[in-house]
Amino acid sequence: MKIIAMIPARYAASRFPGKLMQNLAGKPVIVRTYETAIKTNLFDDVFVVTDSDTIYKTITEAGGKAIMSIKEHECGSDRIAEAVENMDVDIVFNIQGDEPFTPKEGLEELLSVFKNDDKKEIDLATIMSEMTDENEIKDPNFVKVIVDNRNFALYFSRSPIPYPREKNVGLKYYEHKGVYAFRKNALMDFYNLPMLPLEASEKIECIRYLEYGKKIKMIVDNTSGIEIDTPEDLERAQAEWK
Repeated sequence: MKIIAMIPARYAASRFPGKLMQNLAGKPVIVRTYETAIKTNLFDDVFVVTDSDTIYKTITEAGGKAIMSIKEHECGSDRIAEAVENMDVDIVFNIQGDEPFTPKEGLEELLSVFKNDDKKEIDLATIMSEMTDENEIKDPNFVKVIVDNRNFALYFSRSPIPYPREKNVGLKYYEHKGVYAFRKNALMDFYNLPMLPLEASEKIECIRYLEYGKKIKMIVDNTSGIEIDTPEDLERAQAEWK
């Protein structure tokens, strides 16, 4: 089973433009993320996939591997799918470029999903973590997920799901984290199938898999990392790196 990691990297970012090129302890954020993925020793290869000449040059000059996107893409999965279309791989990991602290343990758990999936019924696996902050649960910037009794995803939403009509039923909320592992054929299906209304409404790419009947296995990982979305996040990342 050949396993690779892809790190989609856009230079533009609405809340923090150019964040992947910001200095984190002496190196750009995207280089730190790339090196973290390499150091896990979980992948046969690791690539940064980008639409930016600056990011491409930065990664290659640091000794890394980068791929330039040919087309314009609305999401990271599309960018990765274009890059892997002609590669001979089985499992593709999507690691977020702005998360240089992605823990190895969570990646190992995602990989174990496929190693233990003898029937090959799982199309992709991704991570969720428990939420307790009521403001975050209500915040549309935090994507929530609900699952069945086998931890297969039922739905993703920016709204609080499920709605807490009854308060004392042991309800837990989970946030979807943006680290994925796909079977290549599921990823290519995503790339070639049109967006449907639910995904278009919520702007959550995982919904497309559900709308077309794909199986998404959710792994619970409450390890806290730092996603660099704002200058304040970068300051916290600097302190954490030290």
